[in-house]
Amino acid sequence: MENMKNLIGIDKEKSIELNEKLNHLLANYQMFYQNVRGLHWNIKGAAFFELHLKFEEYYDDAVVKIDEIAERILTLEGEPLHTFSDYLKVAEIKEEKGITNGKEGVKIIVNNFSTLIVKEREILQLASEADDEGTVSLMSDYISETEKTLWMLTSYLK
Repeated sequence: MENMKNLIGIDKEKSIELNEKLNHLLANYQMFYQNVRGLHWNIKGAAFFELHLKFEEYYDDAVVKIDEIAERILTLEGEPLHTFSDYLKVAEIKEEKGITNGKEGVKIIVNNFSTLIVKEREILQLASEADDEGTVSLMSDYISETEKTLWMLTSYLK
């Protein structure tokens, strides 16, 4: 029975499924990062200074999460996706291009965060079933942050 578990004691089959879902989250975070980076560079208008800084905050946070997700995949004995061709194949978040309007940019970010939180909740459920406390903790933290961010962004849009 012991060889049915990986090095950290998680069922190997559940670990494979977790890694697949984590790789999808990783791909979506990479696309989110690129979108926010582009918005940071290209935003114009009255809210430029405010949004330019806020978008930088979001992409700096995304970089940290991207690394944490990839390292969690490695901890679960998987291999993180690491090419943009792979990201484009599996990500639900699509690339955005040429957006300069602040409200339009915020709407894109809201939609991207909405996609990410659905994926995080799926992983949380699966990790909980697998008794994978490390992934549960990571996803719980991400979900709490994303919920608050979505509240703030939707308040901005009103």
